Amino acid sequence: MHTVVRKYSGKGANELFDVLEKRAADIDETMGTIKGLVSYTLARSDDGGFSVTVCQDKAGIDESVQRAKDWIARNAGSTGATAPEVTEGPVIVHLKR
Repeated sequence: MHTVVRKYSGKGANELFDVLEKRAADIDETMGTIKGLVSYTLARSDDGGFSVTVCQDKAGIDESVQRAKDWIARNAGSTGATAPEVTEGPVIVHLKR
């Protein structure tokens, strides 16, 4: 499995997460159909927010990054949010309860 964390902060990040929250159903539809998706989480932070995506392989992670970028450009470009800080890599431990 692979994971990617996309952290949005700074200019426009809070406004971006306002849009994401209002359009949660769109996010579910966009991200939920990624082949090999294990989990997707979108969360707010004090300075914006972040997403955590886990997929069966790196191809799914790459697709998720592109889908997120495209969705934001189409639906939330007016927020002026800067590109996220992206961290990705292979999963060592993944717990589900």
